[in-house]
Amino acid sequence: MAPSSPHRRTVLHGLAGIAVAASTGAHAAVKRPAFVALGDWGREGGEHQSHVAAAMALAAAEIGSRCVLSVGDNFYPAGVQSVTDPHWKVSFEDVYAAASLQTPWYVALGNHDYRGHPGAQLAYSRINARWRMPGRYYLVPGAEIGAPDLDIFVIDTTPLLGGHHEDVARLIRGRVWVPDGDPQVAWLGTALEQSKARWKVVVGHHPIHSGGHHGGEAALAASIEPLMQAHGVQVYICGHDHVLQHVQVGGIDHICSGAGSSAGQVVDIPGTRFRHDEPGFAMFTVGADSLDLEFRDFNGKSLYQAAIPSVRG
Repeated sequence: MAPSSPHRRTVLHGLAGIAVAASTGAHAAVKRPAFVALGDWGREGGEHQSHVAAAMALAAAEIGSRCVLSVGDNFYPAGVQSVTDPHWKVSFEDVYAAASLQTPWYVALGNHDYRGHPGAQLAYSRINARWRMPGRYYLVPGAEIGAPDLDIFVIDTTPLLGGHHEDVARLIRGRVWVPDGDPQVAWLGTALEQSKARWKVVVGHHPIHSGGHHGGEAALAASIEPLMQAHGVQVYICGHDHVLQHVQVGGIDHICSGAGSSAGQVVDIPGTRFRHDEPGFAMFTVGADSLDLEFRDFNGKSLYQAAIPSVRG
């Protein structure tokens, strides 16, 4: 896959800006809450990050997106070191500069973020209103984005994996400590039980079921999946595998949107409804009876659409 050229990035960003401006009048007619989601993106605009950003800006303007869900691995190769790390400008602010992306970004941590200082990403929330990470795991009430029937539960999956995941990668950068995952599991169970929302969406970095290079995480299948099934979660959105993927397992739709800057291989697994191995992103529109999903690639081409029901028959 060819690297992005400065000229092509400029053209795409220009088109995004034109489309955003042209669609301002149309936004007033958009009544259904909508949002976009991507992960595994922060590469100083390189590879296909800038192309995905430009295509996502066009899509966000088109649907009147209320927020962006970032599913982790926000900065490569090793997170950020502080709130003044150059990554903030060259991988976030400069790349996602379109007007349609100046909405809240609700952010999860990924394993690459733990190779740096994950606390710096929490701290950045206090100096940048767009970057929303009030904790390593947290609830986003749908009313914050004008969708009162939707609750979003952002979790931090790295502490839930146990064992020695990423120990060597963190050790060589002087990072080893990872918080205990048990309090998070308890929090999620309570938060899901207390939620009265029609739509419950859980966001985390690592997949539970995936046909990508990394595959699903058995630890999450054991600790998180039963809670989601017990409390009527319809959708789990993740990244880690650099693919676009829709898998249905046990009444839950697993949406992988980890192709924010690069892509890898993906194969069918039980429950696969769609898979794609090019950079891109996901977009969602909230309806009364369905959550509408669409995947688009880094050129803005629509790849797949599906309606996820609020209750499966």
